[in-house]
Amino acid sequence: MKTATTTHAAASRQRSATRDITVAAMLSAVAFVLMFIEFPIPMLIPSFVKMDVSDLPALLGTFALGPVYGVVIELMKNLLHLLIKGTSSAGAGELFNFTMGAVFAFTAGVIYQSKKSRTSAIVGSVAGALVMSVISVPMNYFVVYPDYVVCYGMPMDAIIGMYQAILPSADSLLKCLVIFNLPFTFAKGLLDALLCFFIYKPLSPLLHGRR
Repeated sequence: MKTATTTHAAASRQRSATRDITVAAMLSAVAFVLMFIEFPIPMLIPSFVKMDVSDLPALLGTFALGPVYGVVIELMKNLLHLLIKGTSSAGAGELFNFTMGAVFAFTAGVIYQSKKSRTSAIVGSVAGALVMSVISVPMNYFVVYPDYVVCYGMPMDAIIGMYQAILPSADSLLKCLVIFNLPFTFAKGLLDALLCFFIYKPLSPLLHGRR
């Protein structure tokens, strides 16, 4: 009887792991598609910086499956983008997208896992969005924007000029990133979190494998 019980438990764990991997793969595919649905907010930030909600599936995954799955979904999303669409930034754009999304999802997931409640999910999401926005500044400053100068042949002065067209006092890259990109990234995270809270409950049976 003990052997049969142990076997049944192992089979149950295997089914659960298979289900989680399947759900993560599905969310990764949705996240990949959402990468193509983006739009500029030209009055608030230069039009080459676009808003999208492709981190939403990773946030759903981190709450349903755990923070590691949130990171995996972000990784798979960007690998699919590299394999199917390719890159025009020598991978810097995809690296940035992965890093931001992984930090966001993992932070939110770790806080939620400590005490699973709606309040901890909200706190985790806000904290994740905040950490993501802060990390975006050095990532953009040292990796992404220098890469854009090389890959797109766009002088840094021209990039800064696009910000100055909105706010003339933004006369350095660091100022541009702190004044524009940091709050923009934070708002992007909050938008993902807001959408997550609207759709998580209806999707919960699918995410958790319940009927």
